[in-house]
Amino acid sequence: MNLSQAYEQWEETTKQQGVQEGVQLERRQVVENLLRFRFGFVDEELSRVVDSLLQLTPEEFTPLCLQLSREDLLARFNSHQ
Repeated sequence: MNLSQAYEQWEETTKQQGVQEGVQLERRQVVENLLRFRFGFVDEELSRVVDSLLQLTPEEFTPLCLQLSREDLLARFNSHQ
């Protein structure tokens, strides 16, 4: 493999990683916005739940964010950490 091929491979890998990180950031913002809409704020306790919610698909986390009480969310997801 010559230098230009190695560079092109590195560049493509870097672009893919950037896209994946962008998607994760967007999903985090969606979850935080849902919680902020529901509860008016996202404090430290709720922010710890966000990572657990991000392990779910949007179809799974959206109803949970909109239907479960704050206490139910904390109880359900704090036990998984």
